[in-house]
Amino acid sequence: MAATVMLLGGCGGGDGSSSSGTAVSMQQTAANQQLSAQAASQPQAPTANQTYIDLVAYSAKANDGLAPAQAAEKAAVMHYQWTFGKTPINYTTTTGHLTAADANGNPEATMSYVAYTAPGANGAARPVTFVYNGGPGSSSIWLRLGSFAPTRVATPDPVFGNWPNYPLVDNKESLIDTTDMVFIDPPGTGISEAILPNTNKKYWTTDADVNIMRDFIQRYLAVNNRGGSPIYLYGESYGTPRTDMLALALESAGVHLTGIVLQSAILNYFADAIEAVAITASSEELALDTDTLAGYFPGYAEVAAYYNQASPAPLNQDLYALQTSLFVTAEYKKFRRYSQSWVLSQLGIPDALGKPVFPNAKTLDSWTLPSGLTVQALQGYFNRDPFSTSLLPGTTIGRYDGRVSLPNSDPRLQSDSDPSDILISQPFTTALATQMPDYLGYTAPNATYMPLNDNIIELWDFSHDGQALPDTIPDLLGALTLNPQLRVLSENGFHDLATPFLNTEKQLARLQTVPGLNPDLQVNFFQGGHMIYLDDVARPLMKRDLVRFYRGTPLPDALALWTLPAPWRDESPASEPTATATAQVTAP
Repeated sequence: MAATVMLLGGCGGGDGSSSSGTAVSMQQTAANQQLSAQAASQPQAPTANQTYIDLVAYSAKANDGLAPAQAAEKAAVMHYQWTFGKTPINYTTTTGHLTAADANGNPEATMSYVAYTAPGANGAARPVTFVYNGGPGSSSIWLRLGSFAPTRVATPDPVFGNWPNYPLVDNKESLIDTTDMVFIDPPGTGISEAILPNTNKKYWTTDADVNIMRDFIQRYLAVNNRGGSPIYLYGESYGTPRTDMLALALESAGVHLTGIVLQSAILNYFADAIEAVAITASSEELALDTDTLAGYFPGYAEVAAYYNQASPAPLNQDLYALQTSLFVTAEYKKFRRYSQSWVLSQLGIPDALGKPVFPNAKTLDSWTLPSGLTVQALQGYFNRDPFSTSLLPGTTIGRYDGRVSLPNSDPRLQSDSDPSDILISQPFTTALATQMPDYLGYTAPNATYMPLNDNIIELWDFSHDGQALPDTIPDLLGALTLNPQLRVLSENGFHDLATPFLNTEKQLARLQTVPGLNPDLQVNFFQGGHMIYLDDVARPLMKRDLVRFYRGTPLPDALALWTLPAPWRDESPASEPTATATAQVTAP
């Protein structure tokens, strides 16, 4: 269980110390006053602001649920202007709750959300994008405060800078000029809660989570008359398998999507033996251990190159990714001997199944030229200790972003072993508690906002399609079968050691096994980690590509389905989900 929490906690934007939550404060700080004054000085839409004090005492505990009479579809509505485009955009923030209900109208959960909307040009319906993080157990705070909303927390990623005092700034790369955005908190996160007789725990399963997200989206579309808008989904980390399943659920329910964005994806848990063993605590999940060792290597190599452990130094990240991908493909058979030991070493249990086996010095030396890595970097990878501590002696590198590091003596590592998680967790929760309530006009003095609920990770039922873990490539195929026009964009960070980019390529490549399938699938890559948008170089490039994606314009540097590397031979071909699984996920 400890391994599970270590590996999964906060996947898609984490907070290793946030299980107690952050109170949504009513106090207005000097920073709040400055932000409000800036907003007031800008030209505003004529509609008056409407603040909201929500007195409900929401609970995130597993066995709790809200009394039906307390659930209310109320929200704060505020008006601002974004001025970075050719034409200033008056936009509205809407912060509050909507009630997700089943097909018979029975309330299931009151879901907290923040929506950023703007008028359409010439009365045209603007796209609306539903955005969420992963975990399981994460709220949408990380994407909302870090990526493409009109304001963001300015981190100095990958360095710590003036940690933890990162300012909230107007976001030049906001997508408010392209799409409306609705950031969703699943039950038990944010201040979302099940409605009795349902309890929060009911929705802490793979399939129930998909259904409640579907029901919320349908409610939002109905309440806001958005059924005629182009509809997009944007999920990060565990939010990507959720997106595959949710796309199928919505298409099956008659809600037709225009596109989905899979950022920092883990689409098949079986193909990541580190995650699979951590979740199931079973050595049976080592079946694809060689795929895992090979799949992590190119991302590790990019991180090693960042620390000058590649020789010669790569001139281009994309070309180096190709070189290391070709290397692991060529050496795949040799890797089989070491892969089980490697996976168990990453879990901190190298001797669990006997004496670990690693390549000798002669073998490592022979790999320096084709891999481009130094012997030190290769020794750091093929090691009985996790590569997070063995790449650079005396230093721990980040899992979410391998470029973020701290000396092992840093006391912050005692409570959170991932430096890249430490980089953002406190600054983001501080920004939420002290600045965002005034900007959004919403306060909840009797509630505790949960950025990450560790109880959800510990209790989550990962089973899907009759298996212990989700493989969602069949769900993606099902959605593409129902809607062949569905656009798919996969965004990947070169330095992401939580969901490595080659793993994602190999999973999407399984769609190559489907005769006649030719989806509008694009895969792009950026410098940066799991939360790619934190990188000041990557974020503008992401914005550029996302605007093209929304316009239906091909991305010049992206891979398509048939230019992806072929799937591993021991992977099952893509096939549509079973009828039983489809019914479980999609039935209203």
